[in-house]
Amino acid sequence: MRAAVMYGAGDVRIDTVPDPRITDATDAIVRVVAGCICGSDLWPFASMDHSEHGNRMGHEFVGVVEEIGSNVKDISVGDFVIAPFVASDGTCDFCLEGLQTSCRHGAHWGGDDDGGQGERVRVPLADGTLVVVPAGFDDALIPSLLALSDVMSTGYHAAVAGGVKEGSTVTVIGDGAVGLSAVLSAKILGASQIILMGRHKARTDLGVEFGATDVVAERGDEGVARVRELTGGDGTHIVLEAVGLKPALETAFAVVRAGGVVSRVGAPQFSEVPLGFPEFMSNITLTGGVAPARAYIPTLLPLVLDGTINPGRVFDRTVDLDSVPAGYQAMADREALKVLVRP
Repeated sequence: MRAAVMYGAGDVRIDTVPDPRITDATDAIVRVVAGCICGSDLWPFASMDHSEHGNRMGHEFVGVVEEIGSNVKDISVGDFVIAPFVASDGTCDFCLEGLQTSCRHGAHWGGDDDGGQGERVRVPLADGTLVVVPAGFDDALIPSLLALSDVMSTGYHAAVAGGVKEGSTVTVIGDGAVGLSAVLSAKILGASQIILMGRHKARTDLGVEFGATDVVAERGDEGVARVRELTGGDGTHIVLEAVGLKPALETAFAVVRAGGVVSRVGAPQFSEVPLGFPEFMSNITLTGGVAPARAYIPTLLPLVLDGTINPGRVFDRTVDLDSVPAGYQAMADREALKVLVRP
């Protein structure tokens, strides 16, 4: 089969790789109907050292089950399924607590294994990992179903971990796909004010359609001052940080209300957390982390199927497999928000 392989910074190729096969009785083989390029894929695209064998790419996909192992009980051949970005068994103590990203037997896509930017994937722990979409859904919903595999679930995790509820005031930092999904999540959880901090108008316009009540394009001290102005000087109860850079987290602490919560879901590209005496004196809570998408998909899936939410709107470009390298470049150049891949 054919799949995207990254050999180093800026070097993504479409290679012929071995077809996946059942190796464990709990495996399934899924034909990818739609995958995508994640913002987190851009970090190795910008900085990965050269590799002779390369890394298979893609951790978000939906598709059709073509084969199952002898111990797979809940998934059937022909099912249309959503694959969260981490595989999990669904039976260990962490999975039962809703923290599938810490599954004791979990696995990740890509690297030396199959990835979502390819034609087929061997899915380990299929019963615990895959979520079946009820038959008869509208194919036009495929982008939104795909969004549940990562970005929508991650935005929802930010909002849930942050404690967004009816009447909350919220600042979202970052106008990427996760930030926009965080706006949508805050909206459906009942936030009364949602301030989106971002400076790309096409993206922030979508954020307004998703539920943002205000947009702050300024950064740094000017951005902080503007958020404070919009909140009567206090800041918001909750800040959802969806960037992963230290300045974004510093801004989050600067715009959160005393006694408030900063929920971070941007994959951190730094190690030192700027949480010191002022945050201590203001009783600021820092929470968030990697999203257990498998825990949230059953909640979000009905909202997609009934049209309550349409998170697939974050995809603004669709490419075939041959055009995946160009898709990476388009996202790196900020010419595309999020690229959907149709193998």
